[in-house]
Amino acid sequence: MKLLAVRRLFRIQRVVIRYRLDDLLFDQPLLPWWLASLRLLMPWRWLPRKPTELSRGARLRLALQDLGPIFIKFGQLLSTRRDLLPTDIADELMLLQDRVPPFDPKQAVALIEAQLGAKVGEVFSRFDVEPLASASVAQVHAARLKTGEEVVVKVVRPGLKPVIAQDLAWLFLIAKAAERASADARRLHPVEIVGDYEKTIYDELDLLREAANASQLRRNFEGSELMYVPQVYWDLCRPKVLVMERIYGVPVTDMATLADQRTDMKLLAERGVEVFFTQVFRDSFFHADMHPGNIFVSTVKPWSPQYIAIDCGIVGSLTAEDQDYLARNLFAFFKRDYRRVAELHIDSGWVPAHTKVNEFEAAIRTVCEPIFEKPLKDISFGQVLMRLFQTARRFNMEVQPQLVLLQKTLLNIEGLGRQLYPDLDLWSTAKPYLERWMRDRYSPKAVLGNIHGQVEQLPHLTNMARDLLERLSQPHLHDPQMPERRRQGDRWALRLLGAGLLSGGAVLAAGAAEAASLAAPAAWPAWLMLAAGLYLIVRQ
Repeated sequence: MKLLAVRRLFRIQRVVIRYRLDDLLFDQPLLPWWLASLRLLMPWRWLPRKPTELSRGARLRLALQDLGPIFIKFGQLLSTRRDLLPTDIADELMLLQDRVPPFDPKQAVALIEAQLGAKVGEVFSRFDVEPLASASVAQVHAARLKTGEEVVVKVVRPGLKPVIAQDLAWLFLIAKAAERASADARRLHPVEIVGDYEKTIYDELDLLREAANASQLRRNFEGSELMYVPQVYWDLCRPKVLVMERIYGVPVTDMATLADQRTDMKLLAERGVEVFFTQVFRDSFFHADMHPGNIFVSTVKPWSPQYIAIDCGIVGSLTAEDQDYLARNLFAFFKRDYRRVAELHIDSGWVPAHTKVNEFEAAIRTVCEPIFEKPLKDISFGQVLMRLFQTARRFNMEVQPQLVLLQKTLLNIEGLGRQLYPDLDLWSTAKPYLERWMRDRYSPKAVLGNIHGQVEQLPHLTNMARDLLERLSQPHLHDPQMPERRRQGDRWALRLLGAGLLSGGAVLAAGAAEAASLAAPAAWPAWLMLAAGLYLIVRQ
């Protein structure tokens, strides 16, 4: 694995040199002297280089494309954060969402036929060889079933696993080195985060898992005005091929078309936030890859816009404890109740139990209070997270790996919402939903449901209590029993020993009777031997 990582490092270095990504760093103004001096350690910068006609955004996009799916997904995430990137770079990175160069259509057809066990013409009445869209992991072809339904056929790119394995090997090496070198890095659990991402990316290569996720998400939003999920045709789904309903909508980033059809942009942005919180708190099952390339807007009712979600390869879920913790933290944070935020962090185990609440509260207030000097609509959740993580150095705050997907999804939704409607007040949109969720969670109906669940467990608990009492009263009752044959052998051995003791006792008793009385002290060993021998012979 280390050899693969070294090979991949040289590949990354070649791409960096080819697309001059180092220029993106060194062209930045006011670089620290130690960072600017790194250019002296790069031999390729000692030689004259021809000027390039590519813009910096195009160079970054092409480099990420060349490096493979992991880097493409990183670019997709960056493209949603226009508040963090220059416009020219963000525009180029948006092309990574659904315009990655496709692979050979002949390979796609051959793979589909191998997976389905039949010719494409036997399964579909029409199959478009030219791909409809292409992304980092798969590409999509339009088709029509024999029964007349319009569908899309998704097929996984060939040869992805070796490239992904090399990238992950390198990421693991970096994560392990960071944990060994830095206490701050250890608090972020980089190895666990990379491990979770490894599971996520490999799960994304299994299209049957994506089909199952899509079916679940479709059931969760059945009949909803918020979001629509296409139907999956299970009979035609395989590990590397997915067939689902073709949807017709406007890409969520196509602002011109949305404006032409007079889409209510404010309502669209607010519904995006509601979709996120509904998935997280109502269903505990959320689409964790909601970048603009996977989100469309229905053209049916522009005055009441509905989202259409595709590509459910990455999903996340939260426990009831995580849900409760997140909701309480959000409420406390936006009420500026920093003491409650500190207590929740301690209670949840994010910071050590011996942490002084007042000191932690003061640190949170110091980093978060400046944020609230702005209007709520200008507050970035990404900025809030970064500010909170600044307290980690002093209080050993740990990042929970199971929440990384949630944080990523929240950043996607925030970036998308502000792109659709820049004046979006994220908190005003989310607060009513969270309040309703908290009321429902502690409503009499929910309490009765919890009691009912506990009552259902009573027979099981009763049996456990009875078993425990039996074990305490008879501690050796359930000890392993000896085999019957062995027990019979032991009985005969003891009887033989008893016969020997009887014989020996009789001999001693006869000697004692001749020498003195049987009641004399010298006769007591004979009596003991006789008694022990008799006991061993007559015992069960």
